[in-house]
Amino acid sequence: MDLGVISVRYARALLKSATEQKCEQRVYQEMQSLGAAYIQVPQLRTAIDNPMLDKENKFKLLKTAAGGDVSDLTDRFIRLVLEGDREKDIQFMAAAYITLYRKQKNITRGKLITAAPVSPDTEKKMKQMVEGRTQGTVEFQTEIDPDIIGGFILEYDTYRMDASVQSQLRNILTQLKK
Repeated sequence: MDLGVISVRYARALLKSATEQKCEQRVYQEMQSLGAAYIQVPQLRTAIDNPMLDKENKFKLLKTAAGGDVSDLTDRFIRLVLEGDREKDIQFMAAAYITLYRKQKNITRGKLITAAPVSPDTEKKMKQMVEGRTQGTVEFQTEIDPDIIGGFILEYDTYRMDASVQSQLRNILTQLKK
């Protein structure tokens, strides 16, 4: 069976259970922690994929990666995944849960890239603008990239607004080459 199909099925079941128990926000945070742990600690995958490591130690590792003091539902979910010998897929299950949760709650991810730090007021205004356009909640993050020289780049959903000096200079160079 396809890895994506399996992951989405597990994630849907987890989201349905979490919604019924009214703990979907907490499980969302735990799945974000679990997904981030796989990215930040590559040795986690090696340990979880190791057939010599017993399931109880894998359980402890996954529970710690999900935030340590996890909800009962996440605890049972990890045990279910381990019992079904699907631990190799748990990173994808966490990612699928995050995607399904965001869709259910109408959450959009947004990113503001600037050459220098911006004030909290500016960040708040940009976030409100994106929320107004998407008619939902926005998980907003800011990045500083001195390579754009000045201006900003705003990204959300499939939208990208590039008002950076770097892109304007690139456009001028393209025009001059013609």
